Amino acid sequence: MKALVKTAAQPGLELIDVPEPAVGPGDVLVGVKATGICGTDLHIESWDHWAQKVIRVPLTVGHEFSGEVVEVGSTVTDVAVGDFVSGEGHIVCGRCRNCRAGRRHLCINTRGIGVQLDGAFAEYVSLPSTNAWVHREPVAVDVAAIFDPLGNAVHTALTFPMLAEDVLVTGAGPIGIMAAMVSKHAGARYVVITDLSDERLALADSLGVSLAVNAAHSTAAEAQRTLGMREGFDVGLEMSGSPAALRDMISNMTHGGRIAMLGLPSEEISIDFATVVLNMLTIKGIYGREMFETWYAMSVLLQSGLDVSGVITDRFHYTDFKEAFATARNGRCGKVIMNWES
Repeated sequence: MKALVKTAAQPGLELIDVPEPAVGPGDVLVGVKATGICGTDLHIESWDHWAQKVIRVPLTVGHEFSGEVVEVGSTVTDVAVGDFVSGEGHIVCGRCRNCRAGRRHLCINTRGIGVQLDGAFAEYVSLPSTNAWVHREPVAVDVAAIFDPLGNAVHTALTFPMLAEDVLVTGAGPIGIMAAMVSKHAGARYVVITDLSDERLALADSLGVSLAVNAAHSTAAEAQRTLGMREGFDVGLEMSGSPAALRDMISNMTHGGRIAMLGLPSEEISIDFATVVLNMLTIKGIYGREMFETWYAMSVLLQSGLDVSGVITDRFHYTDFKEAFATARNGRCGKVIMNWES
């Protein structure tokens, strides 16, 4: 089969022929239909410092996908050949304290598809049947392919109550935009999103945020004045990893405000902890998705009318992967999808 592989410890990926993955007794084999390019994939392709520490070559990359089950292992009873699925890319041990307590997203032995294990940028991918999310209701192939990042957005946005709250989202990448959309759908009053990319801010504006702010030219405080707010934001969703964005968010939260952080900083961040203490702020780190409550929430949100398809701005055939990666890297687009169907 064809697969996009990190073949050597250097920048770049290669589209090569590799054997189809093995299917264990508890696994399913999925014929991949569509995949989404994630920031993790960009790190691996460029072979940056993080990738050099984490990745062992050769590795088939990719973890955002949708496809059709074409084979099931001998002990699989809950997934069937022909099922249309997305995949939870975090493979957990099932034995640690958190796994046994039902908190699988906190497993200390988590391994990632496309990171520690061969991934989904291929014609076929094998994964445990428990990690296959079967779509029981109709969903577009490309939307199903981004259930992984949509899960990040939903997990972050629904960490704290949203109804009637004012929300600040820092970072208008695809996940930040989807988090803003989820916040609005969940009943937030105002949702302000900030970024440095006019293109991404325009996309966020077209998808229904209350105000899209270029942080190079304006501030969250000015956004409050524009909207007639008086006491600061109730909920902050930090999606950028930017030290300046987090500091601006902290200074614009209401007393008792709550911040969910998904963005990964590339450096240590210095913040004013006096403000955190005196204003009684809550800051909570978010990673991945709750397995599988977030997946249930995603399906229900789509069934209730949330439409995230507009976040997808670019589509390529997998043979054009170089152009797809370049587009995803330029920071002026939404979600980039690669099609794996013939």
